[in-house]
Amino acid sequence: MNDKNLIIFDTTLRDGEQSPGASMDIDEKMQIAIALEELNVDIIEAGFPIASIGDFKAVQEISKVVTNSGICALARALDKDISTAAESLKDAKSPRIHTFIATSPIHMEKKLKMSPNKVLTSAVTAIELAKTFTNDVEFSPEDAGRSELKFLCEVIEAAIDAGAKTINIPDTVGYNLPHQFGDLIKNIISSVSNSDKAIFSVHCHNDLGLAVGNSLSAVMNGARQVECTINGLGERAGNAALEEIVMTVRTRQDVFKCNTKIDSKKILKCSRLVSSITGFPVQPNKAIVGKNAFAHESGIHQDGIIKSRETYEIMRAEDIGLVSNSLVLGKHSGRNAFKQKLIDLNIMPKGNSDFDNLFYKFKDLADKKHEIFDEDLINLSSNVKVSANLINFKYMNVITETNKKPHAHIKLEIDGVLEEAESTGDGAVDAAYNAIESIIKSDCKLTLYSVNNITSGTDAQGEVTVRITKNNSVFNGHGADTDIVKASVLALLNALNKFKENPETNSSKKRGI
Repeated sequence: MNDKNLIIFDTTLRDGEQSPGASMDIDEKMQIAIALEELNVDIIEAGFPIASIGDFKAVQEISKVVTNSGICALARALDKDISTAAESLKDAKSPRIHTFIATSPIHMEKKLKMSPNKVLTSAVTAIELAKTFTNDVEFSPEDAGRSELKFLCEVIEAAIDAGAKTINIPDTVGYNLPHQFGDLIKNIISSVSNSDKAIFSVHCHNDLGLAVGNSLSAVMNGARQVECTINGLGERAGNAALEEIVMTVRTRQDVFKCNTKIDSKKILKCSRLVSSITGFPVQPNKAIVGKNAFAHESGIHQDGIIKSRETYEIMRAEDIGLVSNSLVLGKHSGRNAFKQKLIDLNIMPKGNSDFDNLFYKFKDLADKKHEIFDEDLINLSSNVKVSANLINFKYMNVITETNKKPHAHIKLEIDGVLEEAESTGDGAVDAAYNAIESIIKSDCKLTLYSVNNITSGTDAQGEVTVRITKNNSVFNGHGADTDIVKASVLALLNALNKFKENPETNSSKKRGI
């Protein structure tokens, strides 16, 4: 093991997706997986294949495309889980099976209804089976943070003997404090006789707001893999935030004797992509990737920054991909200026056709906005398609008048046929949505409507995320435009196209570590 290398294990697509309302379809997961690969993430936990057909297919498709990052699939310590995980990973260049079983007294008694000996035997059997499919096996004793140390060490030692190369210690319910969790990792490593034969990892939840603190404390005490998510996404209060882990370790090299290979200049783009796809906006004062993370309003702070950046900034905005320079883009900007700005933002179109498409979208936006901001370009380069071939937006006329119900007239092209409808509603968006539903007749339920401004100013792009459900299937839609009503329409049509293409998508998930 290279003790200087801190492995970044990203579980945005697995544990992050367990955040209520964060379900993603395969295309969206593929976009994030590719962005994570470009970020130089070491391991991507692509899903929990036994949980649903959608999860299985997502892991399968990601395994075919991503080659520079390892691809991991989660499995309980059950034969069916492990064989299903292995099948989903058969095309992966660097496959990993991550199997787990609970070891805390409360989980063994209340959830598993298994004796400690049975738990130990199940763990060993699962690892041995996983080893027949891949040499890279990770084992997690779920709820390790509340497990008894002696039994925990016994299980870990047996797991390493069985062939687990990575031992992950989860603080499953976010119960630990940093000094406690650091001591736990230190004690495990010193107590387990074969600890030198495995890499120790941590997976911390943020129930008390301590996921990053606990993870970093573990790193200081010998852990060399951190399981984390973009923007700290995850069930309940979320997971340790990848961007915070990476930038803390990089900024405080006086304390941490290891570093990651993450390309930090692509952090902001990845953060925006995940936020756009999930519909979970990043709070303005969020560390590293929040809009205010490098903003200074106080006169004292501004004066200090002008004189010397280091007075109030411990990192450069450029280090995460936020670039400020004199190159301002607008509708008169040419291809060379546009190309240079993309280079500054670490946005790399794949070939001339991708560049031409992005330039066309930029010009279209520039006709609507006086000035194009970096965030606009990041959004354009990361944006999902807002319409597919089945349902296409053609025309919209929405009228709002004081003391009268808003009225919408919508025209859509469906399979080449132009259809239109008019309707009223409680607001402009509601009227437009009612008109669309009268055409589509989907009978879907709108469960999320989220609006986020991409940049500041009255001409800013509005980004809308919607979520519709039917028969336990979930479909997310995204749209962006300077007209927020049009963005709302595009978002709904994006979701309805997915519904029309995959009406029976199974989005059910089983909970992991």
